[in-house]
Amino acid sequence: MILSIFGHKINGMLTCFVLESDSILDFGENTLSTNLRNLAIIAHVDHGKTTLVDAMFKQSGLFRDNQQMEVCAMDYNDLERERGITILAKCTGFVWNDVKLNIVDTPGHADFGGEVERILSMVEGVLLLVDASEGPMPQTKFVLTKALALGLCPIVVINKIDKQDARIDEVTNEIFDLFVALGASEKQLDFPIIYASGRNGWAVKNLDDERKDLNPLLETILSHISPPEIDNDAPFQMLVTMLDYDQYLGRVLTGKILRGCAAVNNPVHAVREGGKIVERARLTKLLSFEGLKRIPIERVECGDIVAIAGLQVATVADTIASTEILTPIKALPIDPPTLSMVFSINDSPLAGQEGKKLTSRMIWDRLQKEAEGNISITVKRSAEQDSFEVAGRGELQLGILIETMRREGFELSISRPRVLYKTDEATGQKTEPMEELYIDLDDEFTGIIVEKITLRKGALSDMHPCGVGKTRLKFSIPTRGLIGYHSEFLTDTRGTGIMNRLFSGYEPYKGPIEERTKGVLVSNSLGNAIPYALFFLEERGTLFVNPGDPVYEGLIIGEHSKGNELDVNPTKTKQLTNMRASGKDDNIKLSPPRRISLEQALSYIQDDELVEVTPGAIRLRKKYLDPNTRKKMSKLRGG
Repeated sequence: MILSIFGHKINGMLTCFVLESDSILDFGENTLSTNLRNLAIIAHVDHGKTTLVDAMFKQSGLFRDNQQMEVCAMDYNDLERERGITILAKCTGFVWNDVKLNIVDTPGHADFGGEVERILSMVEGVLLLVDASEGPMPQTKFVLTKALALGLCPIVVINKIDKQDARIDEVTNEIFDLFVALGASEKQLDFPIIYASGRNGWAVKNLDDERKDLNPLLETILSHISPPEIDNDAPFQMLVTMLDYDQYLGRVLTGKILRGCAAVNNPVHAVREGGKIVERARLTKLLSFEGLKRIPIERVECGDIVAIAGLQVATVADTIASTEILTPIKALPIDPPTLSMVFSINDSPLAGQEGKKLTSRMIWDRLQKEAEGNISITVKRSAEQDSFEVAGRGELQLGILIETMRREGFELSISRPRVLYKTDEATGQKTEPMEELYIDLDDEFTGIIVEKITLRKGALSDMHPCGVGKTRLKFSIPTRGLIGYHSEFLTDTRGTGIMNRLFSGYEPYKGPIEERTKGVLVSNSLGNAIPYALFFLEERGTLFVNPGDPVYEGLIIGEHSKGNELDVNPTKTKQLTNMRASGKDDNIKLSPPRRISLEQALSYIQDDELVEVTPGAIRLRKKYLDPNTRKKMSKLRGG
């Protein structure tokens, strides 16, 4: 006997029916085609994708009116909630007017572009969200480029139109200009426009319409986005686009069924590029998406986006197919990494005091697991012992990985980020990754920012007003010119500037860029920082440590006010005599130390320095802890 679960909307509520039968129900060849839509939501970071999905959940009846629902429910990862951004692409599904909508919430930051590219390959349409105030931004251009290249016809949603500084007409013109600049076809240029407020749960086709619910948006989705083409009679084939882990099911592979159907316990195999069969197995679990949950089902049909369990080797970009299929589905190429760091074991005197995962084998296994599910990250063994080179799209993507591993109990040493250069095959010339940099700031800060970016080999390509008293600057700048610049940028603009970047390709090497101009204060002893010692070190520069913090030889405890490196003793105590009483230390007053985040630490260090990352702390240290070894290595480098 087989139990089949179906969702149906009655009086605004999603009701589940369990049907008993002796065989799988036959839906008919065209039923799922007309009653199914697959779409992705794409936008610049913080333009309201996840909030709009939340509103769709409520509109579909997935949640009761009095049910407690978290804001941005799709961002269920701790780091996503803390940073207010989407990091991982996620699938959801709900039924509206007897049509199932599979919706994918995609990241808005270019560092996670690998997620966006894979997701767009399994949908028939996209919602392009644009903030009614900010207009099209760098990642708007990035995600739209990918969508147009695949032939998708977007629905444009101008979100947050109830903001006081909304510029609806200007933003509409900017969107059209962007479509034209990206080479959109006539069909793609004929895009419908919906005006919405995702936070308040309404959308309208015309600005004068009543603002009550999301029905105008959902109706446009059904009319504008084509249903998937289906071929239920062909052998089963599914392209894997996402991989995650479930504590009960193990590895879960998500993708779109491009041909055929499948049922629980069907035999399948995984085919990799070149026709290599990497695994044979049975489908132990089939899962459909309903809201934030994955619902077990007995059978999946062509055109649907589903998750499957039961395979131990297959991964992203593999084809899961019936055993008679020997040719894989061609997967989209992914843009190559542009930045790399070296991950190594923590060999400081404090190693093992906070984390439980310390060995190089544990680190390697974790990095391999990450690279398996995130194909925009590559991992290989470094030339140095117990270290691994990890390459990705940018500082944010690699910083998220490090922070995740830290919370999982790992202790690591991380090198300074470095860009990945290439050689032009035609000219033999060295090339480097370049970025389009967009900066929104108050007019008074324009001069200092243009000066700073120019020193980092940036070239100003556009400058125009973007509001009362505000200017938008556009630069072309080497990726390495932006490493470590964000915190300095916030200081120069007093925290009011907004900086966005977009990888634009490789260009000839732009020459050397001036690095950190100040030296560091380096501890020459092991112990705990003493207030008496720190009091006299404050005049040497800015401190990074508090009294009582553990220190060791080679640990960076502060920034020197001059350009050279200075060895100091933060554990020095007052020598007590009958003329010098210890009680006088109670009068010592210290300035609060400068606290450095993980991203700031990674951008601050130089080539001979590392970031020590543990579950309890982020420390800066010298690569070689012994001062004599440091001097010797500096001479070898010609420093």
